[in-house]
Amino acid sequence: MTVLQPLPVAQDDPPVSLWRDAWSRLRRNRMALVSLGIIAILAFAAIFGPSLTPYDFLSQDLGARNLSPSLAHFFGTDELGRDVFSRVVYGTRTAFIVAIVVTTIAATLGIVLGACAGYFGGAFDRFIMWFTDMTMSVPQLLLVLVINASLKPPLARFMEEQYMLTQNPFFRNSVIVDFVLVFGSMALISWPGYARLIRAQVLSIRNRPYVTAARALGLDTPIIIMRYVIPNAIGPLIVAISAGLGAAMVLESAFSFLGVGVNPPTPSWGNMISDGLQVWRNYPHLLAAPAIVLGIATIAFSFLGDGLNDALNPRGSK
Repeated sequence: MTVLQPLPVAQDDPPVSLWRDAWSRLRRNRMALVSLGIIAILAFAAIFGPSLTPYDFLSQDLGARNLSPSLAHFFGTDELGRDVFSRVVYGTRTAFIVAIVVTTIAATLGIVLGACAGYFGGAFDRFIMWFTDMTMSVPQLLLVLVINASLKPPLARFMEEQYMLTQNPFFRNSVIVDFVLVFGSMALISWPGYARLIRAQVLSIRNRPYVTAARALGLDTPIIIMRYVIPNAIGPLIVAISAGLGAAMVLESAFSFLGVGVNPPTPSWGNMISDGLQVWRNYPHLLAAPAIVLGIATIAFSFLGDGLNDALNPRGSK
């Protein structure tokens, strides 16, 4: 009598996940992983660096002016005897704060307007796209200059009035005015790109079967957009946000370089490059240190964006 042996039980395969597959592809991209490591180091420096540096970023020592890089001062000192390494590290915090806040504001505004324009269409879509095109047609530098020239004096007067009323030293902090203007002006010129991207994604998603089924079930339009439309358009948006963080750092540095961004004494890579450019022939380290760090950060975000694009959109990878 033949005894039938039970068939081996097949192990269930792990469920397919877009994010698991994307992470698996991203791990195989060495440049993306190296870039992610560099960004993590810069983020650590932005959070904890100023409390770990050997010198205060505002501390002056006129007896140690314009020193070359050494073990005592890794990046040398500037014309006021301030430690350049400490100022570059604090500039990392400035760059990350501006990049994160500006990208968050711009992406949120772009997602809301772009998703609504793509989903509803019609006159609302045409108006939003007209406003987007108008914003993108204005030169960025000109728009930032107009915003700073028109809003900085009244905002400074408002802060001074609040100080006189409350005697709170917070309102005497000029950095607050600089950051508010930088955040607002940079977000104003950055949101159209996100709006156009999310609108294009929503146009291709809004008539998909699962969206039609959600409408048939009687779900409210905001729930459909937030639960079914935007999550399925988030892949390209993540790539755009990654690239947008690096672009925001470059924009902030460019505006600070031109004197319409974060102003001294708050360290910014842009105003440090501007100061170093005036004396680079005699003291090249004052220009090289912030410029190299800015270049490394920009390249890291660029390679990470490329890696995320390949990971989230494998059909478009080479």
